[in-house]
Amino acid sequence: MTRMYEYYDAVLHSVREGLVVVDRGGRVALVNDEGRRLLGLPEGVADRRLDELDLPPAVGDLLASGRPAADEPLLAGDRVLVANQQVTRFEGRPLGTVLTLRDHTELRALTGELDSVRGLTEALRAQAHEAANRLHTVLTLVELGRADDAVRLATEELALAQQLTDRVVGAVTEPALAALLLGKSAQASERGAELVVDSGSRLDGEPLPARDLLTVVGNLVDNALEAVAGTDPPRRVTVLVQATAERVLVRVTDTGPGLPAEQVADAFRRGWSTKREGRGLGLALVGQVIERYGGSYEVSNAPTVFTVRIPVP
Repeated sequence: MTRMYEYYDAVLHSVREGLVVVDRGGRVALVNDEGRRLLGLPEGVADRRLDELDLPPAVGDLLASGRPAADEPLLAGDRVLVANQQVTRFEGRPLGTVLTLRDHTELRALTGELDSVRGLTEALRAQAHEAANRLHTVLTLVELGRADDAVRLATEELALAQQLTDRVVGAVTEPALAALLLGKSAQASERGAELVVDSGSRLDGEPLPARDLLTVVGNLVDNALEAVAGTDPPRRVTVLVQATAERVLVRVTDTGPGLPAEQVADAFRRGWSTKREGRGLGLALVGQVIERYGGSYEVSNAPTVFTVRIPVP
C-alpha cells in the first residue's frame, strides 16, 4: 500500500494536466501541482469549499454545476484552458466530480495567427477573383469596340481600390494592422457587406504589441461581420482606430441586430458568438487583452458599437 501511494502521489504531481477532485459536499478533495498552477491556487486548499476559493469564474461555475463537460474551452485569467469533467460513482452512488484541465493558451495564440494568415489568404483570393472578373469585362468591352467604356470602367475600379489602400496605409502605419484591415475589407465585400475605415483613424508606430492589436481589431471586426451577415441592407461595418501617447481607442460599429445588455459581460468573460453553432472565444480573447492592460470596454446598440480603450504601457 505504501508503494502504491508513492506511485499515485508521484503521478499526480508530475502529470502536465491539471486535476481537481470535488466531493459530494462541494469541498475540494484534491488539486495537483499543475491544477494549482493553472488556477493560481495556493497550497493547502484541500477540504475547502469551492465558494471559499478564488477560482476563475468560468472554472468555478463548471465545478459548482457538476455537469459533464468534454473539451470545453474556459478562460482563466490570461489562460485558455480546455476542461473535461465527469461525475465519479461507486456502486451507483455519486462520489463527486473530477475535472481535468489542459493549457491551450499557446495553441490558441498560434491558431489565432493561423486564422489571420488564412483570412489574408482568403482576402487575396477574393481580390484575385474580383480582378479577374473586371479584367474579363474590360477585355469584352474592347472586343466590342467600346474602348472608352473599357477605360472608364478600369479607371473607376482602380480609383476605388487605390482610395481604400491610401486611406488605410495613410492612417495606419503599423503594417500588420494595415494588411489586416485591407484583407477584412475584401472579405466583407465577398460576404455582401461593406467595411469602412473611419477617416478619423490614426495609428503611428506600435503603441501596443502587434499581436494584441490584431487580436482586438481582428476579433471585433470578425464579430461585426458575423452580426451583419444575413441582415437587410445596408450591411456596413465601420472601424475607428486611434492612438495617443496615453491610450489606444478601437471602435467598431455595425448595422447588425446588436448584443443584448444581459449578455455583454458574459461575452467578454466566457466567449460568445453571433453564430448559432458552437461557442465563440473572439470577444473573450479581446477581454483578455483589455484585462491585461487595465483597459475598458463599452457596448451600445442602435447602431451596435463596441468601444475598447487600452492604456499605452
